[in-house]
This record gives sequence, structure tokens and C-alpha cells, in this order.
Amino acid sequence: MYSQTARLLIVLELLQSHDEISGAEIAKKIEVSRRTVRRYIVMLQDMGIPIEADQGRHGAYRLQRGYEMPPLLFTESEATAMTLGLLTMQKFHFPVEMAAVEGALAKVKRSLPEKLIHQAQSIQENVIFNTSLPQSGFKTGVIESLSTAIQQHQQVRLAYISRAGDNTERVFDPYGIVFNEGYWYAVGYCHLRQDLRLFRLDRIVALEKSNATFDRPKRFDLLNYVHNSIASIPGPYQVEIVLKTSIDHARQVIPPDLGTLHPTNGGVVFRREIDYLEWLAYFLLNLNFPVIIAQPAELRDMLRHIGNKAIEMAG
Repeated sequence: MYSQTARLLIVLELLQSHDEISGAEIAKKIEVSRRTVRRYIVMLQDMGIPIEADQGRHGAYRLQRGYEMPPLLFTESEATAMTLGLLTMQKFHFPVEMAAVEGALAKVKRSLPEKLIHQAQSIQENVIFNTSLPQSGFKTGVIESLSTAIQQHQQVRLAYISRAGDNTERVFDPYGIVFNEGYWYAVGYCHLRQDLRLFRLDRIVALEKSNATFDRPKRFDLLNYVHNSIASIPGPYQVEIVLKTSIDHARQVIPPDLGTLHPTNGGVVFRREIDYLEWLAYFLLNLNFPVIIAQPAELRDMLRHIGNKAIEMAG
């Protein structure tokens, strides 16, 4: 059961997190009658919190526009979640200014009681992050501008460096942003190519929102498109491998952006184009089922070379 103090804090949090909320919704969430909700609202108003109310049986409550709440109150679990979340953003070089992350961490600690301050400090000083993900950086404000354009269905103009290193200009309808394997991507429709395209955010040199708008396709799967696009990047080697396992098992061990998988009577066919074969050879050696290299011959040669080297090392 909630205490009255706990219920008052929950009501306050509900008002903070909603533009407006009905008495019936509040009553349901804190398991009291609507009459009790009205009493709690009056109690909060008596504490000086400016809560506006619509009259009537189905009236709603809201905080007065522009009102700034006093410092946040965190539980032990919430303090841990906030600290770990901010540290993750810092260590993984998420697209926010480090000063903003450090400032947020400082504010969290200032709002905590002494016991939780020590807990947050111990997490900050003793939790170590180890990641081999690339640390791709991009201009401050890119993700904010793109997110706003996506939300408002606004077309954007990009100055962009292509995979080949060429400077290009694109008119782009952004559908969404995806973080995948250490890189940030914008997905949408490119008017230059007249097709869907993937743009790495660290290759965007400049971005400008336009007044033109667009309609985003319904039920568009952003992550699936990113995986398929990365798996389809052209390269000099055409790889085709038969995996002697089930399609379900193959999907568990083969990352979706590594290549395409097609079930057959003899197993699962893996296909992709690739620039370098060595990393793929070592990846295949770690699989716990047999594979047959259909092509290229260079991949078979590389596996033989690795095998001979292993035999020599083993004596």
C-alpha cells in the first residue's frame, strides 16, 4: 500500500509528465477514489504548487504553464538508473556535448540525499566500460536538427561526404535515426538518387531544414532497412557460403547486417559482397556448425593458410 506522502509525490510526478491528466486517470494509477484525488490536489495547491483544474465530472488537471518544479526526488533505483544512463552516454560517445553529460551528472548528485550521493559516486568511480565499438563523432546539433525534422516531417538539405570520399549535396526526407554497431545513421528518401538511402551522421558536413514537407511511409522498419543496406554494400568479393544448420540457429549467430540468409534443403545460404576476407575467415572458424565455401576461391585459400599456420604453431 502507498502512504499518503508517496501518493502525493506520485500525483506530482504524473502532473509533471503529462500536459494534462484527468482525475479518473490519477485515481486509477494510485488506487484511490476521485474524491481523494481532489483532496490531494488541494493539498498540493496549499503547498504552493500552481495546479489548474477544469470543472466537472471529467475535468482534468495540469501544472500552470511555465512553472518550474523544485529539485527532483529520486529513489535508490532511479538514482542508479540515471547515473548509469549518463555514464553510458559519456563512455560510448553519444551525440551530446560531454559538458552537458557532466553537468547532468552533477545535478543528479546535488539533488540526492547523502546516502544516494555516495552510491552515485561509487558507480561513477568504479564501473568500467569496455567496448570495441568505433567512436564515430559528428557535428554538435546534427542529431537535434534531424530529430526535429523527422518529427515535423520536414525535408532537409545535406552537405555529405560519400563512402568514396566525394563531396555531395542531397535533398533528403528523413524517416528516422538508428544507432547500429557504433555508428549513427539517418534513413530516408534521397531526391538525388530517387530512392531510399542511408546516411552516416559522421559524414554530414552541414544540414539545413527546408520549408518543404513529406509523408513518411507507414509501418516502415528502420532497423531492418539499416541491416539490409549494410549487408548489401558492394565489394570486390562475391561471397556465398552454405551453413549446415537451421535458419533459426543461423539467425542467432549471424548478425543481421553481416549478410543475407536464405534457407535451402541443404542448410542456409549466406551471401554478401565484401572488401576484406580475413575477418570473415576468422568469423567462420568460430561457428559451431560445418560450412561449405561456394565462392570465392580466395576465401578457401585464406582458410587453408590460417589452418596451416595453426598447425605450425601447434608443433
